[in-house]
Order: sequence, then structure tokens, then C-alpha cells
Amino acid sequence: MQSVSHLIRFALFSTALLVNTAASAIQPGGSAPPECFQSCCKMQHAPTPQSSHDTMSHGTMPSRSMSHEHASSLIDSIELHATSGTDVEPASTPHPMWMDERAGWQFMFHGNIFVNEIQQTGPRGGDKFFSTNWFMPMAQHQLGPGKFTARVMLSLEPATVTERRYSELFQIGETAFGLPIVDGQHPHDFFMEIGAFYDWNLNEKNVLSFYAAPVGDPALGPVAYPHRTSASEDPIAVLGHHMQDSTHIADEVVTVSYAYSIARIEVSGFHGREPNENRWNIDAGAIDSWSARLTLSPTRNWSGQFSLGTLHSPEALDPTDDQRRMTASITYNRPFDRGNWASSLVWGRTRSLSNGGVLNSYLLESTLHFLSQNAAWGRIENVDRTNLLLIGENPLPAGFEETFLARVQAYTAGYDREIPVLPHFSTAIGGQATFYGKAAFLDPIYGQHPMGYLVFVRFRPEGSMH
Repeated sequence: MQSVSHLIRFALFSTALLVNTAASAIQPGGSAPPECFQSCCKMQHAPTPQSSHDTMSHGTMPSRSMSHEHASSLIDSIELHATSGTDVEPASTPHPMWMDERAGWQFMFHGNIFVNEIQQTGPRGGDKFFSTNWFMPMAQHQLGPGKFTARVMLSLEPATVTERRYSELFQIGETAFGLPIVDGQHPHDFFMEIGAFYDWNLNEKNVLSFYAAPVGDPALGPVAYPHRTSASEDPIAVLGHHMQDSTHIADEVVTVSYAYSIARIEVSGFHGREPNENRWNIDAGAIDSWSARLTLSPTRNWSGQFSLGTLHSPEALDPTDDQRRMTASITYNRPFDRGNWASSLVWGRTRSLSNGGVLNSYLLESTLHFLSQNAAWGRIENVDRTNLLLIGENPLPAGFEETFLARVQAYTAGYDREIPVLPHFSTAIGGQATFYGKAAFLDPIYGQHPMGYLVFVRFRPEGSMH
């Protein structure tokens, strides 16, 4: 099995090199070669009348709508592969990307770069300058009765998030320097995904799909927060991450799915341990965990999922504990002239299989893109926190058992606006504020009214490349 795994990795790395070579076709200095990375695709809607925003050159404002890829159905969304793993959003959801088509291959490039400054109040509050980011080159080709897709997702966060964490009040999960991360969020791995897909079109409404990834995203949870359109302008992690979508970076992922019309069922096997602190390498391990997910997309604007999984030894600090995770989510996207409105409602539940402890998390988030150049968003969370909040980032006492402590609320609101800086990129300056609610007995640790403020510059590949 190890030799097969190494062979798969070699093939995928070779494909990744091909995709990155295609992506590098953009000339230095902002110019683009002829007929390269045009925002068009066979699954795209009929073109709208051209306006002054349709073509972007240096010093002009990008139009969000003209560089977005859309699908027309659940089947199209599956084959587009515009999010991590096999996740899908409503078919009407816009996906900014660069695109090119050569010799029967389609090449796509997605990405997000946030350069952030965060400041938080209270005894546990921290300040930090850091960047959250990801890049996703992809290649697709018709092969036999279906479509082959190879995709790589990378992040420079191991370098742009120093000290193995950035400040985020009430966030817990994973480790830094062997200690639990408390009031902070870990960076993503350099290799977020290396995967291959094959979508076999049985007929117009039936698709049988296969997904294999040494590093990938199994069928468990909603679309991960870095890729959700409803969270597209918020640079930092959701507090419920480790109860909702933390498996978006998992090892040795294999998924089989079948879709008919508006419904899809998926089954995955994967390695359950979360990534270790070496964020530059590719971890490995036996397939010891499983998940299943049902997705329904009754219209182009609505999509929902319910998923269930068992994770073997996910936490490095408690290697004997297995977890049962259950999630459900509903996503709505409403497109309109010069913008769109995307919202998600997410529930995540984790139960320890060693002590029976149950933790729940609830999230409502919404992002409104309007008048081509503006975005406003909000996020409300209600999450269970454990006694790790009392320990802080200190060694765990002998015999420590993580148990429920209190429920915490977070309320975030933000705004950004496009500015003309780089050709072929959407660039925005924005900021957000987060206010927290908590039990009174946590006042000595966090203060009475903890808050967090963040300002950022955001870069995203986008815009007509003519």
C-alpha cells in the first residue's frame, strides 16, 4: 500500500507541476499573453451585455461579476470542483478565478491573500501582523466517458503566521511548541490539498465520482470556511472550526460518491489525526477514520448537507480519544446585478468516544457583495468551550481530562471596498470588529467586555484577462 501511495503522490506532484507551469504563463509586470486566462468556461452562463466594468486594465476597478465562474446545477457544481475536496456550494455561487484552455485541457487558478493586523482587548487579548492565504491551481481534461481533474492547494501560512499561531480570543485546537493553542488559531499546512478526481457521467443526471488525495478533504462537514462564499471576506477562522470543518486538511483521503439530479451521497475513508506542527511536510498514516455525507441542492440558489463521521485519535494531546462528529448546514446564494448575497447556517457536534462528552457549535454568517466594488458581512457564533480556557497555553496537568466549561458567543461585522492597485486582481481594503459574550466567571481571565479589531488588505485573482 505504501508503494501505491508514493506512486499516487508522484503522479499528482507531476500534474501539479504542469498546472503551476500553466499558471506562470502570466507575464511579469501585469501583462497577459494573448488568449490566456480568459474568464470563460463551457459551464458558464450566456454572456451578459458588456459594460465598462467588463475589462480590467491597470488603474481600472475590477467587476466582481465578470470574472466569476458559475454552474447551472448540482451536477455542474460537482464537476467544477471550485471548493476544497468534494464540497459544493449552490450552483449560482460565483467563483473568482483565472481560466485558460489549451490542447483539450482547462486550467484554473483560484486564491486569496489577506494581509492582516489584529488587536484584541483584555488580559488574554493579543496583537499580531500576519497573513492568511491559499492558492489553488487546477487542471481538467475530458477522459473517456467522464472528466479528470487534478488539483493542488497551497498556503504560505507556515511562513506568514509566525510563532505557529495568530491571536483569536476563545479559539482552541491543535498545538504550538507542544502546548495547547488557546486564544489562537494555528496556520494551515503548506500542502492543503493534493488530489485527483474522476467524474464519470453515466447520463445527463447521473454522475459517479472518485476522489483520491494524499492530502485532501473527506466528505465531512460544510464547505470549509476559507472557501465558503458566505465567509469570503472574513480573514480569520470560525470558533467552531474543530467541530465543523477541521478535516478539510486530512491525510490519505479516498471518497466515492453518486449524484442524481438534486441529490448526492458520499462515503470517505481517511487518516483521522490532525496535521502536526511541521506545517511544511506531508503527513501520512493508515486510513483509520470514515465519514458519509448527503447533499441536497433543490434549486440553483440553495444547497444543504448532513454528514457523520468517526475520527480515530484526532488530537495529539489526547491520542487515546476517538471522536464522533455530526454536522449539518444550509447555504443560500442570491445573485443580482453587480453583486450577490451568500449566507450559511452551520451546526457542528463532536462527541468524545472515551468519556462521552459532547460539544456543540452554531454559526450564522452572511456576505453581501454590492455595486461591484463593496462587500459587507456578518458572523454570529454560539460555541461550547472546554476547560482548556482555564489552562491557557501551559503544560497540561497530569491526568487532565478535557470537559465542557461554558458557552461563548462571538458577533462579527465587517466591510471592505475594492481599490485599483493591480491588474487582473481584485484588491480590497477592509476591516471588521468582533464582540464576545461569555459567562461572568471568566471575567478575571478575559475582562468584562473582550473585543477584537482587524484591518486588512485582500488580493484575489479576478478580472477579464483580455
